Amino acid sequence: MKLGIVGLPNVGKSTLFNAITKAGAESANYPFCTIDPNVGIVAVPDERLEKLAAMYQPDKTTPATIEFVDIAGLVKGASRGEGLGNKFLSHIREVDAIVHVVRCFEDSNIVHVNGAVSPRRDVETINLELILADLETVEKRIEKTTLSLKTHDLKLKTQAQAELDIYRKIKAGLEAEQPVRAMNFSDDEKPVVRQAFLLTAKPVIYAANVSEADLALDPEQNRLLMELKEYVAAEGAELIVISARIEEEIAQLEEAERKVYLQELGIAESGLDQLIKKSYRLLGLISFLTAGKPEVRAWTIVKGIKAPQAAGKIHSDFEKGFIRAEIVSYDDLMACGSYAAAREKGLVRLEGKDYVMRDGDIALFRFNV
Repeated sequence: MKLGIVGLPNVGKSTLFNAITKAGAESANYPFCTIDPNVGIVAVPDERLEKLAAMYQPDKTTPATIEFVDIAGLVKGASRGEGLGNKFLSHIREVDAIVHVVRCFEDSNIVHVNGAVSPRRDVETINLELILADLETVEKRIEKTTLSLKTHDLKLKTQAQAELDIYRKIKAGLEAEQPVRAMNFSDDEKPVVRQAFLLTAKPVIYAANVSEADLALDPEQNRLLMELKEYVAAEGAELIVISARIEEEIAQLEEAERKVYLQELGIAESGLDQLIKKSYRLLGLISFLTAGKPEVRAWTIVKGIKAPQAAGKIHSDFEKGFIRAEIVSYDDLMACGSYAAAREKGLVRLEGKDYVMRDGDIALFRFNV
């Protein structure tokens, strides 16, 4: 999973990236300090791995991971190549979802690219540039598909007309400044939408970056945050409230110190944990686990995937020669205390090719190639 961190210059993108990846991306009080995308791989927090490691005493423990990309700050006119617009647009095409960082704090010492801070205007600036870029893409597809109607092959002509109708529907929505992700499509239309690779079709999590002092306060006391919440609610998108500076401080602490620090701040979980959980939900992801003496490991899969395809995440031969899967749920294993005890109680199941994997399944795949 690859998440792109975007936002206007000086909203806290790189500070947040530093915190969640500890990768040390350059952060400075001027636009475009991040010119080429910085990439960091982040372990997905999963308490189940710790408990499985205590049970199996493995040689190594490997968590699932998320890739974060810190993308150059965007300005008005990016769709026409202004600022670093072309780089921004090309990099954002490569991510699975967008983390849109929005500044929700006042600070006279930190320059805002548009002068005053206005979350709604800032979000609309970026969304409009993405919409304009998508409009250009759709117009090219309409032009190309229109030419396809000249074919004498009735089947191809019918297919081209159906695609053209969908592209025109998308264009009408974009012209009304509606992102593609907010439009309604039938199951038949969705494959055509996906193959267009449109920027505003990507799912978004808005990250409201507040000051350290505002983080523990009632959200209604922060005018800027409430402005953003209203906008995000209207779009039906996800929102998390973070302080990039606090996340940066948390990242420097050991696990035990981190928990104490969060308790002192009155925060249940870090912004990173919130972000990963919401990203999983947004993209429809779950984790299955493998456990043994050599390794305890978490694997990320799309919800609804069947056992052979899950096995293929480990190795392609596992999928090709899939015979069956031995499955025990994490909760059942923990309740029994050992795999042998779970088997004795009939909680280890033999599942075939049609089994749909569940979050927390501990799997042992049998295969023959």
